[in-house]
Amino acid sequence: MDFKLNGQTVSFDGDGEMPLLWYLRDLAGMTGTKFGCGAGLCGACTVHVDGMAARSCQTWMEDVAGTEVTTIEGLGDGDTLHALQIAWAENDVPQCGYCQSGQIMQAASLLKDNPNPTDADIDQAMYGNICRCGTYQRIKKAIRDVASGKVKGGQL
Repeated sequence: MDFKLNGQTVSFDGDGEMPLLWYLRDLAGMTGTKFGCGAGLCGACTVHVDGMAARSCQTWMEDVAGTEVTTIEGLGDGDTLHALQIAWAENDVPQCGYCQSGQIMQAASLLKDNPNPTDADIDQAMYGNICRCGTYQRIKKAIRDVASGKVKGGQL
């Protein structure tokens, strides 16, 4: 089966019930997407499938045939970081950093669908993306900074 991964067409000729997460990490070498709970509950493995946030640990390879998959490695625009990646750094969001790629991917999906979210919108969209370090207020501020135009970067 063929699909696009970060803009490049790739082929997969393996078990269709393999989780996308394992393909990304083990076969494609894209380790930015993290394994957390394995049950789609923590959000560390969040990627975009056809522009929508998806938990890659619960997305089977057969489900991505003909789709466009974007990981944290493909979120920016070439050498230009995505605005959320810049805002994350400017707001000192990461502590341990483990959940950050999933958090950023979830936030990017939110801003694509709702470029001017309220705090309630942010809370609802980010619910289920767990940060063990508890940087939720900084995450929210980074999202607000991008939504307000305070931080600019690559494409949204």
